[in-house]
Amino acid sequence: MTTNILLVPGFWLGGWAWDAVADDLQRRGDVVTAVTLPGMDAADDRSAVSLDDQARALLAAADGAGAGRTVLVAHSGAAAPATLATDLDPNAFARVIYVDTAPLPDGFTIFEDLDPTATEVPLPDWEELTAAGNSLDGLDEAALTMFRERSVPVPAQVAGGKLELKNVARNGVPTTIVCSSFPSFAVQQMRDEGHPLGLALRDIDADYVDLPTGHWPMWSKPAELAEIIHTAANK
Repeated sequence: MTTNILLVPGFWLGGWAWDAVADDLQRRGDVVTAVTLPGMDAADDRSAVSLDDQARALLAAADGAGAGRTVLVAHSGAAAPATLATDLDPNAFARVIYVDTAPLPDGFTIFEDLDPTATEVPLPDWEELTAAGNSLDGLDEAALTMFRERSVPVPAQVAGGKLELKNVARNGVPTTIVCSSFPSFAVQQMRDEGHPLGLALRDIDADYVDLPTGHWPMWSKPAELAEIIHTAANK
């Protein structure tokens, strides 16, 4: 059976961020679509793009993926629209793979203190980004330059939007957590202690896979990440 893999990058990134991983997966025989979410193309109007818009774009991408099983891969901030997409249609995906992130709980807001007058959130400086827990380990100057030059601001309604979930059937979607910035034992500890970033994992029988590196493994360890995605997607 054909495996269709949707690769969704986190904040400030378009589908281009997955180029190396996508090429590797295609060589393995997977059908790959790297998704640029609404509002994340430089030419997009970001003023009114919402989490719902992005979630429905993922469902549309799944509908257009063709015959076979469709697996959703969500990195970092893409966890919010990915979680919402599984809530809107739990049958859309055969599996969801979260890369250095996790499904999010009802009511969660990624940027809680966002200025209410903001329309978009640009890429912060490196010091602010790392202070917020986003490890740059494994990224050389070329990768950092590419990131800065190609980054696109995140729509404010996405960054500051509250996740509204209604369908507990989403918890039945097979799930894999790729642990990069934090090892799997730490992620499971956050789950067990009720940390907001691990809270939703209490209701999911997830697989945990370690890939020690920074927060952007598609650049720091693309071959290793592709192998993990391929293996999990074809279970």
